[in-house]
Amino acid sequence: FIEAALRNMKHSLALGGILVAVVLFLLLGSARTAAISLTAIPISLLTAVVVLEKLGITINTITLGGLVIALGEVVDDSIIDVENIFRRLRENKTHAHPRPVISVVLLASLEVRRAVVFATFIVALVFLPVLTLTGLQGSFFAPLALSYILAIMASLLVALTLTPALAYLFFDKGVRNDEEPRVQHWLKERYRRALGFITKHPRAIMAVVIVFCVAAISRLPHGGEFLPEFREGHFVLQVFTAPGTSLPEMKRIGTKISEALLADSNHIATVEQQIGRAELGEDPWGPHRSEFHVDLQPMSGEEEEKMADEIREILKKFPGIQFEVLTFLGDRIGETIAGETAPVVVNIFGDDLDVLDAKAREVANVLNTVSGNADVQVKSPPGAPRAVVRLRPDRMTQFGFRPAEVLEAIQVSYRGEVVAQTHPANQVADVAVILEEKGRQDPEAIGSLVLRSSQGALLPLRELADVFPSSGRFSILHEGARRRQTVTCATSGRDVSSFVEEAKKQVAAKVNFPAGTYATFSGAAQAKEKAQRELLLHSAIAAVGILMLLTIVFHDWRNLLLVLVNVPFALVGGVLAVWLTGVFGDPGEAGGLTIGSLVGFVTLFGITMRNSIMMISHFEHLVNEEGMTWGLDAAMRGASERLMPILMTATVTALGLLPLAIGSGEAGREIEGPMAIVIL
Repeated sequence: FIEAALRNMKHSLALGGILVAVVLFLLLGSARTAAISLTAIPISLLTAVVVLEKLGITINTITLGGLVIALGEVVDDSIIDVENIFRRLRENKTHAHPRPVISVVLLASLEVRRAVVFATFIVALVFLPVLTLTGLQGSFFAPLALSYILAIMASLLVALTLTPALAYLFFDKGVRNDEEPRVQHWLKERYRRALGFITKHPRAIMAVVIVFCVAAISRLPHGGEFLPEFREGHFVLQVFTAPGTSLPEMKRIGTKISEALLADSNHIATVEQQIGRAELGEDPWGPHRSEFHVDLQPMSGEEEEKMADEIREILKKFPGIQFEVLTFLGDRIGETIAGETAPVVVNIFGDDLDVLDAKAREVANVLNTVSGNADVQVKSPPGAPRAVVRLRPDRMTQFGFRPAEVLEAIQVSYRGEVVAQTHPANQVADVAVILEEKGRQDPEAIGSLVLRSSQGALLPLRELADVFPSSGRFSILHEGARRRQTVTCATSGRDVSSFVEEAKKQVAAKVNFPAGTYATFSGAAQAKEKAQRELLLHSAIAAVGILMLLTIVFHDWRNLLLVLVNVPFALVGGVLAVWLTGVFGDPGEAGGLTIGSLVGFVTLFGITMRNSIMMISHFEHLVNEEGMTWGLDAAMRGASERLMPILMTATVTALGLLPLAIGSGEAGREIEGPMAIVIL
């Protein structure tokens, strides 16, 4: 999975880089101009990589994803300077007394410098909430945010130093042609016509824009996953039988399951089974629980998702078992978040174990009625078989036995005790005393266990105690010093957040909890809510810093308001992309949001704010520096002159992210893919 993930990310970067180079050459219309931008882009990204290495952060799919989504700002930095210098050199050639090239390059670079610097810092502030995420979500997204911020800061440094130097080096004798490239001329002419139409119908245009914006906000999905399903090419199956199932019986059941899975050899490569876990380990399991590791044949992410449902159908054919179908990462993430492997966890707390068991069964029945449920199970069922040894005090006293002696004998017989060490081949090996395996497998043999008292009397256990089979709890779960029972559930064909929201309502309506007993939901949905709350809180703090920087950039509050008003319009394209692609649901539905897609919207807001700052700063330059009177002519000229940098940045960013977006379901692109689609 790791190799496939890195390979896919590197492939996306390489293909995106090729598309960027082609588009830059076509739109800039000059090989030298394109060469300057193409030199600045890799240097900026490599600088960020060097800093990441110095900070001890490895290059992985997360940090690579940060570099990929930073491509827009990196390209913008390289284009703004180059395009403005190239345009000013063309204008300089038409003057009666042209200035020296170095003077034109310097002034053209300084013209956009202030806006570029402030825009970069504002974009960094936009990403600050992602950088400060805590917990598991912070582990995933903080490195992405850090690599993103480092990339745009490195890009700013390159734009301030290297780009003007390369421009002077490449254009030391000016430009050969004072006419702008045909592609640019053609695009600007169409753009001016569109602007002319817009200025004649401002109210109608604004009404349409507002309708689109409101529609996008209303269609913004509220459900979603904490993290997407990872396409690892590997499934982990947790299979549970009745507590007390013997090792040979579990092995027999496991063999049948493995044979049924391997019958589909076109999709499944290997199946491995692990029965139980060591009794004295940190996380012991009885032989009634098995873990199957299923390796898949190479397949697409969509096929892998269908394969999970097919495996569920195969397991449903085996009566008397409960199961979970997980991925390895999903298994570990679930355990980290809530202590359980499933994405939906319901904990019932109370003091009476019988009440907890009854309410757990009721909750499980309710979850089974909620649309989209899968793998519902009570984690610690009470009906485990056991042998009860009830000592008879009169017989114990009569033959001189103490309870501790009986307990010790039973423990040694069935659990074993190390009594010595031996040294075969210069290695230390323990010598343990334990009852022979045949005797340990027969519950009725407990009564025949011969005991010796401290006075030397020998008697079978049945002469000193009543030995009889029974059933009871083999595990009592606790959390925060309170007893609990746990019900877990997965989802199929539905996002976790909306499932949990409906499940909460159903449980509250259908399950009556007595005093002192209550249920709480935990798992991926709660982790997503926590991450969203953190993002909102940190975004509010970052917004204060952004407003302070904007007031420094713009002296007129109306210009500041224009920047802020433009931000919500960025939602339209992102929501439309979600709705059309169905990447978080079915095509034509709003689907749900992952934390990754939320980060995509954060990135989109940063790009939008940057474009607005650069556009309005250019308006201010035309009025304050070039003496134009503010009006329609100034607006038309400023917009048309900023068209190419904005258009090139958007086009290059889109094409750079296109391979990532197209392969969003493949290994290594599960997080960055949805982000790329939103930004695209």
